[in-house]
Amino acid sequence: MNYKTVYLKKGKEESLKRFHPWIFSGAIHHCETPVDDGETVRVLSADGTFLCIGHYQRGSIAIRVLSFRDEPVDGKFWTGKLRHALELRQTLGLLGREDNDTCRLVHGEGDGLPGLVVDLYGKTAVMQAHSVGFHRSRMEVAHALLEAAGGQIENIYYKSETTLPFQSELESENGFIVGGSKENIAMEYGLKFHVDWLKGQKTGFFVDQRENRRLLEQYAAGRSVLNMFCYTGGFSFYAMRGGARLVHSVDSSAKAIELAKSNVELNFPGDKRHEAFAEDAFKYLSRMGHNYDLIILDPPAFAKHRDALRNALIGYRKLNAKAFEKIQPGGVLFTFSCSQVVTREQFRTAVFTAATLSGRNVRILHQLTQPADHPISIYHPEGEYLKGLVLYVE
Repeated sequence: MNYKTVYLKKGKEESLKRFHPWIFSGAIHHCETPVDDGETVRVLSADGTFLCIGHYQRGSIAIRVLSFRDEPVDGKFWTGKLRHALELRQTLGLLGREDNDTCRLVHGEGDGLPGLVVDLYGKTAVMQAHSVGFHRSRMEVAHALLEAAGGQIENIYYKSETTLPFQSELESENGFIVGGSKENIAMEYGLKFHVDWLKGQKTGFFVDQRENRRLLEQYAAGRSVLNMFCYTGGFSFYAMRGGARLVHSVDSSAKAIELAKSNVELNFPGDKRHEAFAEDAFKYLSRMGHNYDLIILDPPAFAKHRDALRNALIGYRKLNAKAFEKIQPGGVLFTFSCSQVVTREQFRTAVFTAATLSGRNVRILHQLTQPADHPISIYHPEGEYLKGLVLYVE
């Protein structure tokens, strides 16, 4: 176990004593020898006390902690970590079901593997590296995943072209690194959907809205539904199964609209209740009438960095204000933020302000978050990125 050593400044070990998985660049005093991006390093306090082992990388988050024990990071280490992640999903009842073959297998810090995301679609796992360390270790991690899964996984698709840091100048191509499959249809609670591994956002589908989609289904009967920022139409086909009278899907991406149409056709062939429109969300909301009594607002992250926070909160306020203005009396609004830098309180305040501007009586029915297969480490509250409210609008 011949890892390079990184020393922290005096007093900068306090967050590690609370098991926080990040070390910021400003906490580092010096490296014993020059360290390359993606290398595994041992971290010591100013007085030489061992603190942790992690992946080093240039940038604000300089080290992502893999272990607080002084142990080798090898195939055995990866297999053990991945087995723990799989055991959690088995505990949640998400594996081995006839009506569901989709879930998140690894959720970064929530599974003690910061920088790694793995989603399962049938027999194919889609692996995504958000750090140079996991990019460099991808094959070792892939083989450990096969071993940990014990035959549940046959193919591994690596999809990290857009998630790796640009300053590292890595050459990464999306593609299968284990096996290969042309089958791209997965199932979520009995509904089928196409997975766009090659060009789709995230790993091809937004797995994190699974439980919220199922909740929406319970409210859909007889309603006229508008699914804004629909992407591949997940909320739309749940609304249709729930008995919606009509469902309109809207997204600015023509590619997303085609995927939404094909997903609806997979589940409800020839069903005339669904229409889809490739149009800017704000333009659509401005021109539409008071036609809907169930609206979903699930926009992409308005703020990926803290310097964009103010504009993001203005965006959430404007978006929700327009929905409050247009939704029918007795309507239900599902509204979300997936911006990690926007806190639950900030999002709720933005929606509260929008409700105040509308002058309508609004009640909170549910407060939503990410599902249990996107776990949040109690030591890393930043991992709670998905916030949602279900509102009744009089």
